[in-house]
Amino acid sequence: MEFLQNNLIYAIPLVGIIGLIVMITKSAWVSKQEAGDDNMRTLAGYIAEGAMAFLKAEWKVLSYFVIIAALILGYSGTLIETSSWVIAVSFIIGAFTSAFAGYIGMNIATKANVRTTQAARTSLAKALKVSFTAGSVMGIGVVGLAILGLGSLFIVFYQLYVINTGGSVNGLEMEKALEVLAGFSLGAESIALFARVGGGIYTKAADVGADLVGKVEAGIPEDDVRNPATIADNVGDNVGDVAGMGADLFGSFVATLLATMVLGREIISNDNFDGIAPILLPMVIAGLGLLFSIISTSLVKIKNETSNVQSALNLGNWASIILTAIASFFAVKWIMPESMILRGYEFTNTDVFLSIMVGLIVGALMSYVTEYFTSMGKRPVMSIIKQSSTGHATNIIGGLAIGMESTVIPILVLAGGIYGSYHFAGFYGVAIAAAGMMATTAMQLAIDAFGPVADNAGGIAEMSQLPDEVRDRTDNLDAVGNTTAATGKGFAIASAALTSLALFAAFVGLAGIDQIDIYKADVLAGLFVGGMIPFIFSSLCISAVGRAAMEMVKEVRRQFREIPGIMEYKAKPEYQKCVAISTKASLREMILPGAIALLVPVIIGFLFGPEVLGGLLAGVTVSGVLMGIFQNNAGGAWDNAKKSFEKGVEIDGQTHYKNSEPHKASVTGDTVGDPFKDTSGPSMNILIKLMSIVSLIIAPHINEANVEEAKNIIKEPEPIEIVVNLNETEPERL
Repeated sequence: MEFLQNNLIYAIPLVGIIGLIVMITKSAWVSKQEAGDDNMRTLAGYIAEGAMAFLKAEWKVLSYFVIIAALILGYSGTLIETSSWVIAVSFIIGAFTSAFAGYIGMNIATKANVRTTQAARTSLAKALKVSFTAGSVMGIGVVGLAILGLGSLFIVFYQLYVINTGGSVNGLEMEKALEVLAGFSLGAESIALFARVGGGIYTKAADVGADLVGKVEAGIPEDDVRNPATIADNVGDNVGDVAGMGADLFGSFVATLLATMVLGREIISNDNFDGIAPILLPMVIAGLGLLFSIISTSLVKIKNETSNVQSALNLGNWASIILTAIASFFAVKWIMPESMILRGYEFTNTDVFLSIMVGLIVGALMSYVTEYFTSMGKRPVMSIIKQSSTGHATNIIGGLAIGMESTVIPILVLAGGIYGSYHFAGFYGVAIAAAGMMATTAMQLAIDAFGPVADNAGGIAEMSQLPDEVRDRTDNLDAVGNTTAATGKGFAIASAALTSLALFAAFVGLAGIDQIDIYKADVLAGLFVGGMIPFIFSSLCISAVGRAAMEMVKEVRRQFREIPGIMEYKAKPEYQKCVAISTKASLREMILPGAIALLVPVIIGFLFGPEVLGGLLAGVTVSGVLMGIFQNNAGGAWDNAKKSFEKGVEIDGQTHYKNSEPHKASVTGDTVGDPFKDTSGPSMNILIKLMSIVSLIIAPHINEANVEEAKNIIKEPEPIEIVVNLNETEPERL
């Protein structure tokens, strides 16, 4: 125990390495599974090729951004005492690892989709094993990479700026170490935003185009090989729902830990770890969560065709949460001192553990509530189905109403979580609650990532014209995947709310302000502007999908019209042209939303000061959380309302199936919901965290004390003595 106590800081990246070893092992197992016949492998090859082509094009664009941003950060780091040019290196590493996290997920997903299809020819249990193992590769890999990166960089910066200088753990030296470390988080979140928005535009442009022309106009199945947009649609599942999601949760995970570490620096801790226990704790909790998530993935399995897939996933999820909660109690008691104070708020190590419990409970409740609002057979989805019987308009009205209704309980849960965690341990409690919630990210992401794999598997089954029983199995997995995707987004937005509040508290400390007074006109104005940002951000994302979808619809119609024999399977569609439309549109349209998130805090902060920027952040956080919950749940409910028609639904005593009028209305609703749930909605959590991280990094530059000092220098210059010789004997002093 003494050895571990002396080397705990080095054990953290070691856990990350263990995670990466497990990831490689699971990835190798998936790769060894049978990939089906030649036709299946050819179709899977198109998807993999398109996904990689998009990633390469996206990385090329983002590399220019990373270089320019790194140069600016490096220069700005030399201007203040609490930063360094090394922040540019930290930023580049964060950007690279975030992009790599997305690549890990996409690489395994494009291998696993066809293998899941082949497994579904055998049994539902085998198909779940392949698809979920692929999801766990992504979940474990992303979290392992995050812990390894953050833990290793912290060791380097702690040694460089604190130990080597003989500095104070609670002083400017540690503040400098964490400010430079914040560059890692900024790089991760920046790439995550562009990956999420770009991938979301890509996938939904293809999906909407494929649905409107293929299903509604031509009356062919969703993933029919005759549909020119179907390959682009399947590629989009990988670049948006997998690569984008991987970068998203990588950034979220890092931001949550960073916020807790920054607040932990302010705690004077009499512990056995040289006073850095409050900084180490969030990384230790994250490491424990990774280990127990790895263990819990082995519990996700079913016995036969009638087993409940959702129940199997829930078992693994709850196991990881409960095991992490138990281990956290002993970790907190061992690491943290008995009593601590942060900004005048006194609390104990028991209070810290209770805050972690609050975070775990909030995460579980958010997932449960989201599952209720988006699952087949539950009241919200059934109400949309019923309203589909009277047309497209009533379906849209029903979906919007459900999305708005779905914000009530999650916001009350979040409010209770914020109040409870603050009650126990002040702002550190709020931050460690978010860290507790994110501790099981590996399991959450594994559950989330298996959905797109199952969706692609169903697409390959449809395009390969495999027997109905194969498609029934993949549809079973896909329907559960839709729900798990929605719950994953609910989990992400909940963590973003707590993390943003923690980042907000850290920003206030670094900016040198005691409070944010909305009674002041400029601060209130900032609050309103902040509340507007998620709306214009969503508008840009949804409009981008609409424009790209219009191009896609025109191209699909052109091919149906000009290429004879497509509908008779005698001619092959030009898939590459649809892939090119989505690629160009997504790369073009992702720039402006990303610029808003990065530049608005800088402009407001330097023009109006930290208090107005604080008002802006408050507005963005509240509005963004509401918009995220509303859009994610409305889109998820619309999607599963549409899928319900595949097995038949009863409306007013009459059963309706695919291609019925109510089904066509549900397709329209799903088409509206697609950019909600897969483009703008999941981007909200990145938006609010990214703006908070940018604000945290510029906080020392706009620190109230520094600004006032500069003003005083300008207003009160040092007196200059001038001697004027009026004559040789009597000089006069001015």
